[in-house]
Amino acid sequence: MTLNPRSTLSSGPFSALDLLSSAVVLVDDRLVIRYLNAGAENLFAVSQRRLLGMPLSTLLGEPPGLAAALDNALRQNWSYTGQDLKIARQNGDPLHLDCTVSPADAAGVRLLLEFRPIDAQLRVAREEQLLQQQQANRELIRNLAHEIKNPLGGIRGSAQLLERELADPQLREYTEVIIAEADRLQDLMNRLLTSHCMMRPGQLNIHDVLERVRRLILAEFPDLEIRRDYDTSLPEFTADREQLIQAILNIVRNAAQAMQGQGEIRLRTRAARQVTLAKRRFKLALELQVIDNGPGIPEEIRDKIFYPLVSGREGGSGLGLSLAQSFVEQHQGMIEVDSRPGHTCFSILLPIVDRA
Repeated sequence: MTLNPRSTLSSGPFSALDLLSSAVVLVDDRLVIRYLNAGAENLFAVSQRRLLGMPLSTLLGEPPGLAAALDNALRQNWSYTGQDLKIARQNGDPLHLDCTVSPADAAGVRLLLEFRPIDAQLRVAREEQLLQQQQANRELIRNLAHEIKNPLGGIRGSAQLLERELADPQLREYTEVIIAEADRLQDLMNRLLTSHCMMRPGQLNIHDVLERVRRLILAEFPDLEIRRDYDTSLPEFTADREQLIQAILNIVRNAAQAMQGQGEIRLRTRAARQVTLAKRRFKLALELQVIDNGPGIPEEIRDKIFYPLVSGREGGSGLGLSLAQSFVEQHQGMIEVDSRPGHTCFSILLPIVDRA
């Protein structure tokens, strides 16, 4: 008969720890791992058999301050709580954890470490910060745009009147420059104010929107490859069709321009369940990802990519992603980006509300 390693280990003195939902790791006085409960195996995606007898650093790495805290806990027999520890994983994204260390004295165990993931808390805090930033940006942009638009009309009108009085064609070239630049600024201000327009919601299929965006981008960048990875079981949902097209078009065009029209973009849709957006819990949400294999977002602007007038491309207005974020936020959604050379992924989460 073949025995399950987990069931064999669970018959020991620490088997009751497997009933806990939190992750628990037991170490001896040399910080060697003596036990992991099932919660720890699931959290760190490792097996107990692989780590028993290994140093704790094999599992956790060297988070700043943790080694000194554990050493102090051993010497002074004190408890310790560490918040927002970042644990790197070989085959996954980093974990953000709270860690509580308690003294123990049983069967060669000196410390009990309990870990609680805080990724959900960090995501809610980050979302709230993004919403506050977006609100402040919108107010700033609206006031700035209105202040600029008012004198632009006077400048353009004066240039037109002056042009009629000038007989020399060479002098009229200067007034034409003034008028053209005034029109360009007027168009820029109109784009800044676009995000404040009233929504016109209706029922739509996200894949119809993506196909429209795909056709527009391929017409502009014929050498680009755009792959589809659709979940066709996704239901229709309520949204402003034009706003959603513009938001996704801005993101995809931004990727195409970053790759100079050559490369691969993947449009991916999936269902996400039990999602918290704008401090509300939704049973079902749409996850839309725009993934490209371009050079990535420059590190110096990675944290500011959604700020208005911030662009990593020479000649860019820096408005496309800011408007996209504004449109998504008006739909009670959220947009995030993960970027490194060769892989950039914009993820949009939009709630799907049950009409019943």
